Amino acid sequence: GVNRGRLGFLTDISPDELEERVGQVLDGKYEVEERFLLDAELYRDGVLVGGGDALNEVVLHPGKAVRMIEFELFIDQQFVYSQRSDGLIMATPTGSTAYALSGGGSIMHPKLDVIELVPMFPHTLSSRPIVIDAASEIRVHIGETNQTYPHISCDGQTRAVAKPDDVLVVRRKPQRVQLVHPLGHNFYEVLRSKLGWSNRLGD
Repeated sequence: GVNRGRLGFLTDISPDELEERVGQVLDGKYEVEERFLLDAELYRDGVLVGGGDALNEVVLHPGKAVRMIEFELFIDQQFVYSQRSDGLIMATPTGSTAYALSGGGSIMHPKLDVIELVPMFPHTLSSRPIVIDAASEIRVHIGETNQTYPHISCDGQTRAVAKPDDVLVVRRKPQRVQLVHPLGHNFYEVLRSKLGWSNRLGD
């Protein structure tokens, strides 16, 4: 990608490098990196009613409502916790430098096969982001007495609106996407540049 904004972790090329770098890629001088996607499905009374795919993150959020969401979280059929919060971010390593980072999540190397769960303003001091195996199945059960209709967004686009007692299921998709980088792509160099980290001592 070509970086024309202020912060873009998937963009390797600045506008002034465009002609040279794209020429190198067209000449076959590039690196290919695979990233996985998330698949989100919303069920109501056992029937699929909506969903979508995400490269960065699937987010359960209140939409325009100002009330907290009540939900229960299960991972591989095991109960994790119930929570009252503004929602939950479920991010891939690619998405760990996007919305999840703003929510207090960790930066994850793109080669990791994991998913990060980041609570959004939980009504508790003990709730923290957790990182799980990407092969896990995530189930979010919207509380039966929930007073809002939470939205499910995939990479910033609303894909479904949940009702009380609905179940959101998130899994890793079997298909992967391939990203093309110019030769010499360095993930840590990208982080250092985008986040303003310091250079080596003496530089």
